[in-house]
Amino acid sequence: MPFEFNNNFNTGPEDAYFQQLSIKPVLPMTLNENWSLVNRAILPVLYQEGLVRGQEDKWGLGDLTYQGFITPAKPGKVIWGIGPSVVAPLGTNDRFSSDKWSIGPNAVVLTMPGRWVIGALVSNVWDVAGDSDAADVNSFTAQYFINYNMDNGWYVTTAPLISANWEANSSQRWTVPVGAGVGRIFKIGKQPINAKLAGYYNVEKPDFGSEYNIQASITFLFPK
Repeated sequence: MPFEFNNNFNTGPEDAYFQQLSIKPVLPMTLNENWSLVNRAILPVLYQEGLVRGQEDKWGLGDLTYQGFITPAKPGKVIWGIGPSVVAPLGTNDRFSSDKWSIGPNAVVLTMPGRWVIGALVSNVWDVAGDSDAADVNSFTAQYFINYNMDNGWYVTTAPLISANWEANSSQRWTVPVGAGVGRIFKIGKQPINAKLAGYYNVEKPDFGSEYNIQASITFLFPK
C-alpha cells in the first residue's frame, strides 16, 4: 500500500506550487497454477495554487486509474506482465479531470541481477467515452526504475515518470524528469515499511509544467 507525495514547484507563469498525493494499492491474485493477475489502482489527491494571476487555488481528487497485469505465476529471471489500463473521470473539478473515460494497454518488465532491480512500465490510453466538449485524450507514460540494494535495507534509486500528451503541439508534448533518491526498508513492530525520498528536475516540459519535483513515499508491505 504505497502513499506517494509529489511536491511540484515553479508551475505556470506564477511559479505555483502543486502537490499530489498518489494512493497506489497493489493486490496480486492467483488465476491458476500458471498465471497471476496483479491489480493496481492510482487515486490522486491534489492541491494546486492558481496557475495564472487571479486564478483560485484548488484541491480535490483526480481521475482514478486501474492497471491490470497478467503475469506468469512462476516467473524466471525476467518478470513481465501485460494488461489493460482504464482511467475513470472521477476528478472533483475540471482542473483535475479529463472528463473522459480512457482505456489502453500497459506492460511491465523487470529483472533482479544480484543487488540490482532494473525494469520499466509503459502505458498509453485513448478516450472512448465522456464529455464530448472535453479535450481528446491520447496519453503516454513510461517509468523506468533502477534500484541498487545496499546493506541494512538501504538502497539508491531512480524512477522518473516520463509522459507525453500526443494531442499537444510537439513543443508542449513531453515531460522528461531526471533525478535520483535514497530509501530504506525497515520494520515498525512486525510491519515492514519502505520509505523513500527523491528529487527530479524536468529537462523537458510544457511551458506551464513544473520545473522540479521533490518526492517522498511510504509503502506498507504485506508479504506472504
